[in-house]
Amino acid sequence: MAELREKRMKDSRALIEDKEMTHLLNRSLQYLKAGYPVHFTGPTGSGKTALALALAKKRKKPVMLIHGNHELDNKDLIGDFTGYTSKKVVDQYVRSVYKKDESVTENWRDGRLLEAVKNGYTLVYDEFTRSRPTTNNLFLSILEEGVLPLYGSKRTEPFVKVHPDFSVIFTSNPGEYAGVFNSPDALFDRMITLFVEYKSKEKEAAIVSEKLGMDLADAKAITSLVASLREQGTVDLNGPSLRSSLMIARIAMEEDIPIDGKSDEFQQLCIDILAYPLSQAATEEGITSSEASDRVIQACEKL
Repeated sequence: MAELREKRMKDSRALIEDKEMTHLLNRSLQYLKAGYPVHFTGPTGSGKTALALALAKKRKKPVMLIHGNHELDNKDLIGDFTGYTSKKVVDQYVRSVYKKDESVTENWRDGRLLEAVKNGYTLVYDEFTRSRPTTNNLFLSILEEGVLPLYGSKRTEPFVKVHPDFSVIFTSNPGEYAGVFNSPDALFDRMITLFVEYKSKEKEAAIVSEKLGMDLADAKAITSLVASLREQGTVDLNGPSLRSSLMIARIAMEEDIPIDGKSDEFQQLCIDILAYPLSQAATEEGITSSEASDRVIQACEKL
């Protein structure tokens, strides 16, 4: 059972390629080969990270993954000195002479961006707009001049040249999402931005069915439920997504919960997974948890 659960979890993170997705990946790969970074943007749960990782895998180079956040700084990206190493040598070869040599050196650790740039990795910079613009300014030099400045590193060389095999894939949520910074226009001007939207409930059902091995009819019932609640939202912030459908489907399969809109157990599962994102996305002010739960139950009963 544990092995089956692990396999399902791995499968659920993989990208299901249909004709449209394959076309998008092929175009994106062409842009990377031409030397341009690719930027996938769209609502949360639309599959941007899975798409970026699938694209990175197609380059057949080592992949470095960085998650954007407001605390990310040059020390994380470029590197930092991690401490000191002392070395002491005592020479007693001649008994009448006592000689002692002692040296202290600083230990340097490459940051993730520096490691990727030096070795020609494919960098996936996930949700990069959650990092501060001052941090992301490093990428202007990388994309324009082909060098990574070593700001504040105390290194003898002022910069590192970008390896010719290095490539970067960005992902982001739209600017109206909470916790997102406005990155410099100069950075967006140097990348090719592709929009990733929510899929139709039929396509989402096919993904759920294929990823988890669920009966297609049951998968359609779940994705239709989630899509109906998502359509109620007036604010495109963290509404119920394909990720929510996968959560419901996996737990229902593993716990033998029937996909039945009138089942108390199924209703409770859906409330636990869907009520919060629905409450945040329903209106500008949001709705109460009780109101969100009622809407979930109503949607379940229409299945």
